[in-house]
Amino acid sequence: MSRRAHACWSCSLVLLFAPILVAILAGCGGAPTPIYFPGYPIGFVERGVASWYGPGFHGNKTANGERYDMHQLTAAHRTLPLGSIAVVRSMSTGRQVTVRINDRGPFARGRVLDLSLAGAHALGMTGAGTDQIELRVVGYQGRTADLGVLRVQVGSFSDEQNALNLLERTKHLYSGGRVQVVDLPEGKRYRAQIGQFAREAQAEAAVSHLESALGLQAFVFRDDSE
Repeated sequence: MSRRAHACWSCSLVLLFAPILVAILAGCGGAPTPIYFPGYPIGFVERGVASWYGPGFHGNKTANGERYDMHQLTAAHRTLPLGSIAVVRSMSTGRQVTVRINDRGPFARGRVLDLSLAGAHALGMTGAGTDQIELRVVGYQGRTADLGVLRVQVGSFSDEQNALNLLERTKHLYSGGRVQVVDLPEGKRYRAQIGQFAREAQAEAAVSHLESALGLQAFVFRDDSE
């Protein structure tokens, strides 16, 4: 066999077995399988108002089961998968910080993110209390369980009867309402919540319907207890 023919034959063997070799290497401790959540790809971007929460919640259990530590770079988001890693940039100063989503919130209409005290310090927003931000998902770590259902919160009250009365008003539009009791620094709150939705588009449509039909101020959040 000539040297040229031998070289071509060797190249053919490499091309033939290269895919097999790649598969073997991948199965022997190669790169981990990427985590993907439908609707929340790496690069997901959201803009809006961020707030922060601190001493009154320090040590409380977060949505992923951890204890909230206001000195760690974490944040609460209403729907992003727990374990999301996000770069948060202040639209007013350009400062940015990387945080991990480990809790649910903010439970206030018009806000998209609740930063820890450490995260708020990094953006320089502790004095004002809120800031216009942009968040960008750059990865995931930790919990990778299936996403919980989406619910719509239609009101929050210090009196349980007021929450029950509001649910009664929504019953002809959506079934499956409930009152969730939470202990906050200012006392117990009774949150009126309706529905169990699989997709954000469905939940947001319910928000629009409730606001139009009943004049409510509602928002969507993810229930990780399901």
